[in-house]
Amino acid sequence: MELAQLRYFVAVVEEGGFTRAGARLHVSQPGVSAQVAQLERELGQRLLDRSGRRVTPTEAGRAVLSYARAALAAVEGVRRTAEEFSGLLRGRVALGLVPGAAGAVVDGFDVVEVLGAFHDEHPGVEIALSEDTSERMLAALLRGELDLAVVGLAGEPPPGVSCRVVLDEPLVAAVRADDPLVADAVNGGIPLTALRGRALISLPRGTGLRAVLERACAQAGFAPRVDFEAAAPAVLVRLAARGLGVAVVPSGAESAAGPRAGVGTGTGTDTDSGSGSGSGSGSGLCALRITEPALTGRVALAWRTDGPSGPAARKLLGRLRSGAPGRPAP
Repeated sequence: MELAQLRYFVAVVEEGGFTRAGARLHVSQPGVSAQVAQLERELGQRLLDRSGRRVTPTEAGRAVLSYARAALAAVEGVRRTAEEFSGLLRGRVALGLVPGAAGAVVDGFDVVEVLGAFHDEHPGVEIALSEDTSERMLAALLRGELDLAVVGLAGEPPPGVSCRVVLDEPLVAAVRADDPLVADAVNGGIPLTALRGRALISLPRGTGLRAVLERACAQAGFAPRVDFEAAAPAVLVRLAARGLGVAVVPSGAESAAGPRAGVGTGTGTDTDSGSGSGSGSGSGLCALRITEPALTGRVALAWRTDGPSGPAARKLLGRLRSGAPGRPAP
């Protein structure tokens, strides 16, 4: 049994096919297939089910997979440890981000700037970025598929995951200035129950913001009617500017997307009359605070409580933590 065979087997499982695994490993598809077949002959077990459109592990394959990953991780750990003694940091760090996190700068927490500085100092480290829902990224952290992640939190992180909050903003309802909610607002705010039956625009299920919204609505006695979903708050705001519904977004998202949406960013309130009023024309946007209860959206830097396995990931975690302005999550 050779390490290359284990590496090819793991890649086929993760990519769901021999062709994609070959592309990832820069090896021809027949070469990958031959090596995995040789591994199956040596073990006397069929490890992969090739009958469907996507290659999946058999029961024996699933049992072998964790050991194959552990063996590869151990070899990589040996190599990285030896390189640390030479003063040269190498390796690969898998970092997951909620959509839009790479472009956001919050109280000095700038993912792109930290990554740029880290790469300048450690050019031998490969950083793999991916975007996904918070729910899936937290699960990937626990499985060891991600080293670090910037996620949305709806409550406490799952056991085995530690977090540091980098953003804690109130959620607002972004609507066109001619929407009836604006006229009904009091001091720029509306109760959550005002969204009952309204067409809502929200992040997808599995995100922290969506979980906060659904949980609060359930406690208020109704299910939110989400007509449109998008992965980035800026897109939600543009859909709201088009008059397609009420976008539930973190405070500030409406102004950040205003110029691109071609709309105003008015969030003004008429405190004398006690009702919110938007600036600009009827196609402008107003951000109305959601009250009774007040909702907040939190974004946090997350990592496994026992720490990333590789020295490169540990070093990057330290850099990101030092740049995070928030506090540990509860």
